[in-house]
Amino acid sequence: MKQTAIALLLLLFPCASFAQQPNAPTPEQIDYFGISNPEMLSAATKRALQWKNLSNDWYIQFNTQDLKGDLAFEKGVVRRDPSAMIKENGKYYVWYSRSVGPSQGFGGDVENEKVFPWDRCDLWYATSTDGWTWKEEGLAVPRGQKGAYDDRSVFTCEIMKHDGLYYLCYQTVKSPYNVRVKNQVGLAWADSPDGPWTKSAEPILSPANNGIWEGEEQNRFLVKKKGDFDSHKVHDPCILPFQGKFYLYYKGEQMGEEINFGGRMIRHGVAIAEDPKGPYIKSPYNPISNSGHEVCVWPYKGGIASLITTDGPERNTIQWSADGINFEIMGAIQGAPHAIGLNRSADLEASPTEILRWGLTHQYRSSDYQYIRRFSSWPVRHHTAKGENAKE
Repeated sequence: MKQTAIALLLLLFPCASFAQQPNAPTPEQIDYFGISNPEMLSAATKRALQWKNLSNDWYIQFNTQDLKGDLAFEKGVVRRDPSAMIKENGKYYVWYSRSVGPSQGFGGDVENEKVFPWDRCDLWYATSTDGWTWKEEGLAVPRGQKGAYDDRSVFTCEIMKHDGLYYLCYQTVKSPYNVRVKNQVGLAWADSPDGPWTKSAEPILSPANNGIWEGEEQNRFLVKKKGDFDSHKVHDPCILPFQGKFYLYYKGEQMGEEINFGGRMIRHGVAIAEDPKGPYIKSPYNPISNSGHEVCVWPYKGGIASLITTDGPERNTIQWSADGINFEIMGAIQGAPHAIGLNRSADLEASPTEILRWGLTHQYRSSDYQYIRRFSSWPVRHHTAKGENAKE
C-alpha cells in the first residue's frame, strides 16, 4: 500500500521532489531566476534551466531611416530586397530587385501581366560614398531570353567577393508565373562590381523533386505528397565561403504549405560546393532551421550567425552555429527590418551584431510598391528609467 501511495504521488506531482530532478538548479541559478521553491519547478522554469546562453551580447534594437538620391521612393518603381553591401574603391555597392508598375496577382492575366512586385524584375545596382545618398548605376543582370529558366524574373540577390571575382546569386522564375510555378536559383559572375556579368546556363539550385500535386487546379495547397521542406521553391540564396568550401544558404517552401505557430512553415536549408560556381549539394541535415523568412547570415567567431525572423516558433532570434549547420539560439530580438542587406565591410569580430549596426532594408509603401531604406541598430544593456543610472 505504501509503495502504491508513493507511485501515485509521483504520478500526480512529477516535479515534487528536488532530488529527483535530473538537472537540479544550483544556488546561483535559484538566485538568478528568482526560483521560489526549487522543489516545485514549473515547465517554464525547467526550460529556463536548459538555456545555454544567458548573456545579452546578441540583443539589439532597430530603427529605419529614408535614403537620399536615386534609392529614395520613386512613384511607379519597385526597388526591393537589397543585397549585402560591399565596399570597393571607396564606394559602397548594393544590388537589388527592380520592376515597374502595379501587380495584378494570380487573378489577372499571368501570361502578360505582373503577378507580384518581384515579378518581371531585373537586378540593378547602385553606389554610395556615405551609405545615405545613392546613385543608381543601372542594369546588372537582366532576365533571360524567352524559354530560358530565368525568362520571367530574376530577383532577391546576394553578393559574394572571392579571389578577385564577384558572384551574384538570385532567385529565378520561368514564365508563366502561376501558383504552382517552381522557383530556382541562378548565378552570375564578373571581375568587376560594375560588370559585365556572365550568367550560369542552368540553375545552380532547384527544389526537391519528391512532392506530388493533386489534380491540375492551380492550387498550391492541394497535394498527394508534400515532399521535402523545399519541394516547391528555393528562395533568398546567400553564398558564404566557409571552412574551405562554399555554403549556399536558402529559404525553402514546401508543396502543400501549412501554418504552424502562427506563421508559414518556412524553413532554411544549405547546399555546399567545392567551387563558387558549384555543383551545390544539399546537406543531408536539411532543414537546418524550422523558422525564419529571408536568409540573413554572416561569419562570426569561426562559425556562422543567422538572423531568424517572421515565421516559425523560433522567429525573432539570432542563432549561431560552429559548423554552419547546427544552430543554437543566442538572443531574442524585436522589430528586425525585412530583407536585410548587411554591411559586409563591418568589423565582424568587434561584436556578435556589429554587422547589423547599419545596413539596408526594404519597406512597403503599398502592396504594389516597395522602396529601399536604411536601418540602424544598437545594443541594449539595461532597462532604465529617465534619470536612472544603470549598474556597470
